[in-house]
This record gives sequence, C-alpha cells and structure tokens, in this order.
Amino acid sequence: MLIEIDEGSGFCFGVTTAIKKAEEELAKSESLYCLGDIVHNGREVERLKKQGLMTVEHKDLDTLHDTKMLLRAHGEPPQTYTKAKEQNISLIDATCPVVLNLQKRIRKAYEEGGQIIIYGKNGHAEVVGLVGQTEGTAIVIENLEDAKRLDFSHDIQLFSQTTKSLEGFREIVQYIQENMQEGAKFCYFDTICRRVANRIPNIRNFSAQHDVILFVCGKKSSNGKVLYNECLSVNPNTYMIDDPSEIDFQWFEGKKSVGICGATSTPKWLMEDCKKKIEERRI
Repeated sequence: MLIEIDEGSGFCFGVTTAIKKAEEELAKSESLYCLGDIVHNGREVERLKKQGLMTVEHKDLDTLHDTKMLLRAHGEPPQTYTKAKEQNISLIDATCPVVLNLQKRIRKAYEEGGQIIIYGKNGHAEVVGLVGQTEGTAIVIENLEDAKRLDFSHDIQLFSQTTKSLEGFREIVQYIQENMQEGAKFCYFDTICRRVANRIPNIRNFSAQHDVILFVCGKKSSNGKVLYNECLSVNPNTYMIDDPSEIDFQWFEGKKSVGICGATSTPKWLMEDCKKKIEERRI
C-alpha cells in the first residue's frame, strides 16, 4: 500500500518563525512564557513544553513581571503591549508579518471612520487582535447569514481574517455590494493569506489521488477544520486525527493508497509519525 505525505501540508511561514524564535530563546534560557498556545496543535505544544515553553493566558499577565514572553503568530491587541510594559515584561514578538500588516490597515481604516467589518471567527486569537485595533468596535461576521444583518445605510469597510475561505469572502462581498443603500460607500480588502488560501486547491487535488486520507490536525485549529472539509468534499474516506493513536486500521482494508496531510498548524514530524505507525503495522 502506497503511503504519501502531502508536501504542501505543514506549518505556514508565520508558525515556523514563531517556533524558531521560541527554540532560539529556550536554547539560551531554561524557560520562556508564551501568551496562548504557540500553535493550535497539542502535540507540538507538548514538545515545546518539555523544552521549557510555558503557556499562559491573558488573565495571568497581572501575576507576571520582570520576565520574557513570546507573542505567537496570531498577533495581539494594543492592550497586551500596554500591559506588558506596565509589568516590565520583555516581549519577543512573533506576530506573522501578514497579520501585522492587516492590523495596521484596520487601525488606519478605523481612524478614518466608518463601519469596520471583519470576516472571521469570533474569539479566534487573530480576530481578537484585529478587533483590538478598533477599540473593540469592529463587527465580526462569520458567514453570509451574519452579513445579512449588517446596516447597509452606513459606509462599510470589509476586511478578512488571514486564514478564512476566499470563496466565502467573495460571496459576502457580492451580497454587500448588492444591498448597499444609496449614498453609502462600500470598500473591501482581500486580506486572506495566499500561502494558506492556495492550499485548498492543492489539498483537494492530493485528496483525489488517494483511496484514504488521514487529515492530521489539532482540535483547536480553525484552518484545519476548513482544510479537512475540503478533503472530505473530494474524498469521503477522509478521517481527522490529531495523534497516531487514533488511527483505525480498518480504514485501510482493501485500499491501495493512503494520503497524509494536515493544517498550517500541523508539524511535519507528526505526519511522519502517522506514516511510521502504518508502516510498522504492515510489517
């Protein structure tokens, strides 16, 4: 049975950079704080924890002082930087450059006035950072149904979380254009990361080439859920797992090929572990 790992799966640039910065700092010191999970993958978080990376939440900032803390690729609202300065916390800022640029654009748009609408997932770390650029006034919409409840009599400036669906964004843009009231202006900015968006056609093609697909992904990954559903739409024999222990070998009975792929938050070593487990069972 052929077992192939998708070359295009694995960490995106932003996650790779954040993990590299964490490892570089941990090589110089015994421990380092990280605000939130460095990546939405429990296995990778556990690996770095063994090296000394300690995950803390925003509520913990009041108890931290005179220390170092890493900000992950998702980015943070301005309040986090202010709080860190008050607590004398030295920041290692690993915010993805794509996210950082989006934050600046939203802040500028907010200062110019008008409704700021963000197409994204409520509560997602990146979205929290984006809304923070507007002092909490931006409206977050998760889908077309949310968009239908907007006030089309006022100017609208639409942005997107970097990892959202390009197709979903275009659908929302079209609906808003068709429903804007006379005198109100609509501006939209396609801020979806192409390195992530381009994975959809690639992973669909990969899924179509195999009898069974193992989609390796942490349960918290927003991007993972999108990519998993893309695989499933092409190949009904697609199974989501976040650990090799979840593999059910009955999935492979009578099959000739298995494709292993994952999210932008899935480490390559974890996909390799899944491949190894299947190979060991076959011996």
